[in-house]
Amino acid sequence: MSAPPLFLDETQVRKHLRMEDLIPAMEKALVDFSAGQVIQPVRQVIPVDPPGGFYGIMPALTPESLGEKMVTFFPPNAARGWPTHMALIALFDRETGTPLAVMDGRLITEMRTAAVSAAATKLLAPRDAKALAILGSGVQARSHVDALRLVRQFEEIRVWSPNEEHAQQFADEIGGKSMSAEAAVRDADVVVTVTSSKMSILRGAWLKPGAHVNAVGACRPDWRELDDDAMANVVFVDSREGAMKESGDVILSGAKIYAELGEVLAGKIDNRARETTIFKSLGMAVEDIAAATLVYRGAIA
Repeated sequence: MSAPPLFLDETQVRKHLRMEDLIPAMEKALVDFSAGQVIQPVRQVIPVDPPGGFYGIMPALTPESLGEKMVTFFPPNAARGWPTHMALIALFDRETGTPLAVMDGRLITEMRTAAVSAAATKLLAPRDAKALAILGSGVQARSHVDALRLVRQFEEIRVWSPNEEHAQQFADEIGGKSMSAEAAVRDADVVVTVTSSKMSILRGAWLKPGAHVNAVGACRPDWRELDDDAMANVVFVDSREGAMKESGDVILSGAKIYAELGEVLAGKIDNRARETTIFKSLGMAVEDIAAATLVYRGAIA
């Protein structure tokens, strides 16, 4: 009889997950996905209204692993001081289907999202990038600063948030400067949008030619963070199918998707890094399962 599955809480997940290991793991996951080596349906989402939340189901079969993430996104939690995203990830033995582990997925979601943006930044941003602009001041903003500092040597970090007090606190925490969204973005080499906005907060007219944008918020088909001018640049996605179903930035702007990030990482398509680039990140099950596999292997080592 097989052993019972491990249960790993967030403290245990944190012990076994390092951003330095996670970034290359995400690069491999993206390459595998775009090469057709992953079976993964587009995330199924059920609205939970009231209170105005969503429940998502994200299964994936990868060359190494089998698993599923169950995730909740409840924006009203922010007013309570609770996480807006919470999750559980289940892993199964790929050969026998035996349950291996159930682990907290909140931290994995936080870290793998930033790790994927770091992979995109490493590939698409100017090599001499000095100025980073972060639009947002929550969990993802902090995680992105940690991840992007591993792939570029920033001399200046600029912060904007709809909540000025939070923006200033975050800027003080990371050694950055709080300012308006326009001031933060103008002349920035790398821009990250990690807000809960449902309407555009980043204007393409503000972007420096050759800048790179990681667009992480706006995960619903009727939500946006970037205006049409911004989306008229060279657009990369994690999944074409996912973006055409879930990304309001892509759908509402009518933007043309240039490539999946995995195609460029595999060397199949030019990265066009000298141009202004947009990476629209939605997150995929393959990323969660790859990250959870790192945690599991660390836990049983």
